[in-house]
Amino acid sequence: MRRLFWIAAGATAGVLVVRKVQKTAESLTPSGVAGSLRGSLAELTEAVRDFTDEVQVAMLERETDLREALGLDDDGVAR
Repeated sequence: MRRLFWIAAGATAGVLVVRKVQKTAESLTPSGVAGSLRGSLAELTEAVRDFTDEVQVAMLERETDLREALGLDDDGVAR
């Protein structure tokens, strides 16, 4: 019974190792590398877009604050 256990444990470990090696090998193929780069570029693009949106909102808020502080209306004419 003990031998059967060790044979089953060894076969399971072998299958897990083979699966891991195959997954790693697939990720190193040109299509696998391109896929991971595509995902990274998409994340970077989204982060830059979010950043520029936040900067625009902050610029508008600051412009409004400055206009109020200087007493200017929307046309740039002093009130």
